Amino acid sequence: MNHASKIYWEQFLEKHQLEKPISVSAWQFGADPDYLAQLVMEGTKTATCSGLIFYELENEPLPSAEDYSVILSSRDEPLAIIKTVSVKIMPMNEVPEDFAVAEGEGDRTYLYWKTVHEKFFMDELGQLGLEFSEDMPLVCERFQLVDVKR
Repeated sequence: MNHASKIYWEQFLEKHQLEKPISVSAWQFGADPDYLAQLVMEGTKTATCSGLIFYELENEPLPSAEDYSVILSSRDEPLAIIKTVSVKIMPMNEVPEDFAVAEGEGDRTYLYWKTVHEKFFMDELGQLGLEFSEDMPLVCERFQLVDVKR
């Protein structure tokens, strides 16, 4: 977490008189961080997913309910804070339509979600010399927006 994110996080804790949670992280959304962060701040995007393989390769802990995250812009500036409400690991081809819609992207249909995510995962896995599979395990996270930096 960079300095600006730490300051924003500490101000959020103080403002809401919260004790420090077990886990807080700072990160950007995937392919288009600014666009996706804007969807979160508008309340349109309330879910996100990533391939389980990426957590494993980077030795990153999986998100869990009650985790907080500082959402960063493409320039690593803190924009908002979200709180994870649920995390499920499931094959990509079993992701339900309501989850795809909650991701808030494009025309908010399952077909759009599937098309965009297949391309994204094919590209990312290809760069690692790995192959995409429709049943690849995804970490599917639902969250709520708890603060927008003003």
